[in-house]
Amino acid sequence: MSAMLALLFGLVALIYASVGFGGGSSYTAILTLTGIEPRLIPVISLCCNIVVVTGGTIRFWRVGLIDWKAVLPLLAVSAPLAFLGGLTPLKEATFLLLLGTTLLVSTVALLLPQEPLPEVKLTLPATLALSGLVGLLAGLSGIGGGIFMAPVLHLIRWAEAKRIAAFASLYILTNSIAGLGGQLLKGGVGAVTDSSAAYWPLLLAVLIGGQIGSHIGIRLFSPVLLRRMTALLVGYAAIRLLLQAL
Repeated sequence: MSAMLALLFGLVALIYASVGFGGGSSYTAILTLTGIEPRLIPVISLCCNIVVVTGGTIRFWRVGLIDWKAVLPLLAVSAPLAFLGGLTPLKEATFLLLLGTTLLVSTVALLLPQEPLPEVKLTLPATLALSGLVGLLAGLSGIGGGIFMAPVLHLIRWAEAKRIAAFASLYILTNSIAGLGGQLLKGGVGAVTDSSAAYWPLLLAVLIGGQIGSHIGIRLFSPVLLRRMTALLVGYAAIRLLLQAL
């Protein structure tokens, strides 16, 4: 594993953490290009997600941006399905196509103009069902799912941009832990951990980058800039993954 790969992971973590994400989609795309064994990709990506969003979630919590009453029901339905998704085997091409397509749709949603659009209303059961579906997709694809959920929450005016970023961070943390559990059971805990142990410097790189990024996101970025940065990052990841799949 090269120092350049660790540096790239740290940069991805910095940028994604600034908008409340863990960077799992980009980690997955980068690892795919390196030729690493496919079964290790979601494991490494989810571990990096957990490192990045743990720090981000703590920072968001400390400044009072997490509404626990609102987020806990969404987490309660998404986490079990993320675990089940992690247990489900997928062919590599199907995995990349699923992830890339979903991220591309998320990019379009983020780029839609806010003010001219009527506010979309969702009932609590519908919101919970959506959270469960996203959790399942997160487990299947090997990422945290916040990158799926956040654009929808923006469109339905669920909260202001910084609170959605805070929710996305906690959502990714919960689903990543659940999804990682499923992935480890699917591949065999001992075999997977032994094979991926050599990539530990990536965890240190994303820890440093994530801490810097989450601080910048809270202190400096406006809601509009947060949305535009998110769209840029999601779109880039989608294109890279779709090219790999096709």
